[in-house]
Amino acid sequence: MNNIKAKKRVEDFTIIENKRLNKEFFILKLKSAGELPVILPGQFAEVRIDDNPTTFLRRPISIYNVDYSGNTIELLIKIAGDGTKKLSELKDGGILNIVYPLGNSFSKPAGTKVLLIGGGTGVAPMLILGKYMKANWGIEPLFLLGYRSDKLIIEKERFEALGKVYITTEDGSDGYKGFVTQHPILNEPESNFDIIYTCGPEIMMKAIAKKAKELNSACEVSLENLMGCGIGACLCCIVDTKDKGNVNTCTEGPVFNSERLKWQI
Repeated sequence: MNNIKAKKRVEDFTIIENKRLNKEFFILKLKSAGELPVILPGQFAEVRIDDNPTTFLRRPISIYNVDYSGNTIELLIKIAGDGTKKLSELKDGGILNIVYPLGNSFSKPAGTKVLLIGGGTGVAPMLILGKYMKANWGIEPLFLLGYRSDKLIIEKERFEALGKVYITTEDGSDGYKGFVTQHPILNEPESNFDIIYTCGPEIMMKAIAKKAKELNSACEVSLENLMGCGIGACLCCIVDTKDKGNVNTCTEGPVFNSERLKWQI
């Protein structure tokens, strides 16, 4: 992938759709007044939350989809506190101020056998990555998506339009019962992926990084650390690496080769 990043912008977007997916997740579809810059899979936006006395810092949100023809982006958001609840109540026609595109991106794989694993809101960068790799690299992605139950599954049909989709649910209500690392696709003799890309809860990504090492597969993880500014100033998102020590996730990442991280795996 061409990893040259566009210069970040601070911009007011118009909300053209606030789509509730289930009790926890919703999508904000935002339209720019001008042409969008190049946005790479893995990059994120820092969202300002107005008129909310308990929310002072911007919220980092992964970019879920980009439509250059319509100059729109989509943000997949989970209601997790006052700030995201406020975002879930925004109306069509309103204005949302964001800083974007921030961070680095996933790298181009050395081969064509790839697996994209997402958990919860971590499925967001997997959709845009799958779309990008199919359109630009000619690679059909394979998705493994994990949820607590079938009631929380997010837009399965959009992923299926890009490639084969496997689902796990902790309660067994859809797909394979268990965690993503327990799915047969990661536990068969032919599970020799060139690279595994993943985003989701840290405990899940640590387990996937360990599994990738066992399979001799490369692994890139997109960290979901708290990022208050997105430009490396607030030092909220420090992560310890083997090669550079403590670095800012927002500027050095959020995508890292799992071998760089001092994870106890």
